[in-house]
Amino acid sequence: MLLVIGSSGQHYREYLLESAARKAPLWLLDGVESTWQKPYVQGTTVVPLLDRRRLIPDRELLVETAVELSKQYPVEGVWTYDETLVVSTANIAEVLGVPGLGGEGVQNCRNKHRNRKVLTEAGLPQPRFAYVTDAAEAREAAERIGYPVVVKPRGAGASIGVVRAQGPDEIGHAFAVAEEGSFGGAKAYEGGALVEEMVFGPEISIDGAVHRGEYLPFCLARKVVGMEPYFEEIGHVVDAEDPLWDDKELRQVLENGHRAAGVRDGITHTEVKLTDRGPVIVEINARIGGDLIPYLGKLATGVDPAYVAVDLARDVRPDLARTEQAVFGIRFLYPPRDGRVRTVRLPGKDQVPGLFKAVQVVPDGTELRLPPRGFLSRYAFVICRADSPAACQAALDQAAAQTVVELDPLAD
Repeated sequence: MLLVIGSSGQHYREYLLESAARKAPLWLLDGVESTWQKPYVQGTTVVPLLDRRRLIPDRELLVETAVELSKQYPVEGVWTYDETLVVSTANIAEVLGVPGLGGEGVQNCRNKHRNRKVLTEAGLPQPRFAYVTDAAEAREAAERIGYPVVVKPRGAGASIGVVRAQGPDEIGHAFAVAEEGSFGGAKAYEGGALVEEMVFGPEISIDGAVHRGEYLPFCLARKVVGMEPYFEEIGHVVDAEDPLWDDKELRQVLENGHRAAGVRDGITHTEVKLTDRGPVIVEINARIGGDLIPYLGKLATGVDPAYVAVDLARDVRPDLARTEQAVFGIRFLYPPRDGRVRTVRLPGKDQVPGLFKAVQVVPDGTELRLPPRGFLSRYAFVICRADSPAACQAALDQAAAQTVVELDPLAD
């Protein structure tokens, strides 16, 4: 049996459970009874994922529950794709004596301040940075580092609360947005913010397998961000023949970064800026990528990320041979203004050449607010296939243009 800790949202994670269930029998530890998860799991143990008094993962209870389950079923491994549960999952793996990224390695990734420190100490190219606890400290740090700077929470994901400050008149607002964003996750990372030197260049992400400390990349995506001065991730493109696959400098930076973080067995999601001084790691995350990036990788390369995860959880070196050579991209659709969704009309495959999928991700009636009042305010996404990254972006543009959202105004 393979324990899966938390199931997260159906639109973004069902593909993982569906594939993993074909590879191994799964048992789910989740905060609620299973609904859409039922076809993919042997059973579900409902356990509070968070300690409601402190709003942090209830690690002791999760470990105790996993140990009790291991007395009933032979537990081969443990896995999570939920950012908030990676530390708990590492603890469970260590107690059960099964493969995992390791408690120290996970902490070095989960805490972005700690991540930046270990990468800097290892001599990797890194932006100058400082952890600050109030707006005055943020202003002092930005003056030392030099504008523009990026201000962000220590423990949030998906670029929530990340904002650029061009000068002294913007740093107070940037700190306020970042600190507020820190309260949306684990309590251990609440308050304060990181102030970092702004590094320039295209941004990519790499999902990689780590087997007994060996780093093995298997999905590379080009990222599109928008809504400046915020960093909303509005799209990704995966090309199975991306020339960066053969970039030795990038590969070396990734290997050195993972060695510095001290991760052992599992999947990581690394974000990198391609700068004029070479590849610069933005952060290493101790879990598989979100935003359906690994799903794009599966479509483009044939490498199934769930199979990779199951193999790693069982201490098996995964087979990462690419069996497909395609280009797939995703575009997330945001409303033009704050509003309540009245209706969404999606294009059909007959309307957009290359359209693979179009999905509404929030029900009618959902309130959506754009940054800084809200983040990840997506009402739909579209996925397209094409012969090249440029053609894929053009298809995504066309699919987005033919998607319509009607909004009702929100009261201030």
